[in-house]
Amino acid sequence: MDAYTGFAYVYDEYMDNIPYEEWGQYMIALLKENGVSGDSSVLELGCGTGTVTRMLAKEGYDCVGLDMSEDMLSIASEKTFEEGSQVIYTCQDMRDFEVPYEVDGMISIGDSMNYITSVPDLESVFACVSENLKKGGVFIFDLKTIHFFRDILAENTYAENREDSAFIWDNYYDEKERNNEYELAVFVKNEDGTFDRFEEQHYQHGFTIDEVTGAANKAGLTVKNVYNAFTKDIPDDKSERLYFVIEK
Repeated sequence: MDAYTGFAYVYDEYMDNIPYEEWGQYMIALLKENGVSGDSSVLELGCGTGTVTRMLAKEGYDCVGLDMSEDMLSIASEKTFEEGSQVIYTCQDMRDFEVPYEVDGMISIGDSMNYITSVPDLESVFACVSENLKKGGVFIFDLKTIHFFRDILAENTYAENREDSAFIWDNYYDEKERNNEYELAVFVKNEDGTFDRFEEQHYQHGFTIDEVTGAANKAGLTVKNVYNAFTKDIPDDKSERLYFVIEK
């Protein structure tokens, strides 16, 4: 079962509790602090439906959004057109991508990087980042922590029912492999009152800071800072999401 196919069409509806404005402003502040100003080129890896990409475009950034889900990119393109924004989208795998020119900065937000499920694959991502990022440019991204997967998501089940759709989301955490499996069933209402059911499996991985640092160094990148999400605080064992600032 593919990820972000049927769920793509109700994704934004169920993400309405995410404070994207706060997330976007935090990311913009980090970019500017690290020399990537509002007229710079920025590539977002795992852009999904393009919510943050469009926020950056409105700030004056020259944006490219990359995702491997054609369904998510279709929605991103529609919303970009409706808003009158200028964003280029490309359907590629972040483990093996290229863009026509080196960019000033790269970002990844909303734990897209957790979909990379091994250190070798993380090294592949960083190799592509290094190849497509200008010298002195930065890659800023977030990661959910091992603590979040193990102690908060754990083996919990979540469900939500809305007027035109519903979902059931089961979690299974493999502590040895540090992988979290999501089994997702989505029900979308048709005009005749019947429902279409979509089933998806998602896998995310918990990395240590040392693993990220080692993979970055192997690609010729340097970890400048690691923050507890939405702060400048040093992470601890209770951190649920981290932000990494990596420089070429």
